[in-house]
Amino acid sequence: MSGNYKSVFDIIGPVMVGPSSSHTAGAVAIGQVAHKLFSQKITQVTIDYYESFAKTHRGHGTDFAIIAGVLGMQTDDLRVPDAVRIAEMRGIKVKFIEHEGKSPINHPNTAIVTLANKDKEVKVAGCSIGGGTIEIRKIQIDGHEFFPAGPLPIIICLAKDGKQNSILESLACGDDFIVKKAERSISSGDCLLEFDLDKKPDEQILEHIASMSKELICL
Repeated sequence: MSGNYKSVFDIIGPVMVGPSSSHTAGAVAIGQVAHKLFSQKITQVTIDYYESFAKTHRGHGTDFAIIAGVLGMQTDDLRVPDAVRIAEMRGIKVKFIEHEGKSPINHPNTAIVTLANKDKEVKVAGCSIGGGTIEIRKIQIDGHEFFPAGPLPIIICLAKDGKQNSILESLACGDDFIVKKAERSISSGDCLLEFDLDKKPDEQILEHIASMSKELICL
C-alpha cells in the first residue's frame, strides 16, 4: 500500500454525496482545509483549477464540493450539491478559473483555493490523490508561505513571543514524529510555525501547545 494511504478505507473512499471520490470527496477535503485556516467570515472565494480538475470540474461536482468544504460541510452533508448557491446567498462572491498547462504543484487534480475578506487572505494549493485523500503542497497566510511535505496531519500555530522552542519540545517529547518544521517571524515578536507530522498528536499535547499559542490549527 502506498505511503500516502493510512488504511484500505482511504482507497475505498469516504461516505459522500457526489459522483467521484477524487473529484468530489477530495475536493470537499481541500475546501475544509481552507475553511479551518481562514477561521473568519469569508467574503470572496476564488478557485484556480489545473489539468484534470480544469477539464472536468463541472461534470464531476468539484465546484460545489470545494465550496461545501469552504463552508465547513462534511462529505455526506445533503447540502453539498447546493453549496455554491448557499455561499452566494450568504453574500460570498465565488469565482472559478480554468488554467491551461501544468499544475504548479505537479499533480493533475490540482485546485488552489483563495479565501479573503478585507482583513485576511489565505491560499491553499491542494491535490486529490484518490479515495478522498488529499495532499496540501502549499499554504499562504497573509503573505507567509509554507510548503508541507505531503499528506496530513499538519499543525499551524501562531506562537506567543518566545514560545516556539517550547512548542517544538512538546511535539518532540511525544510519540509523534516531526517530518518537517518551518517558521516565519511576524510582527510583535510572534512566530508562525508549521509542522508536518507522521501522525496526529494526542489531545493533551495539543492543549499544551494551544496554551503557548495565540492560534492553533491541526489539519
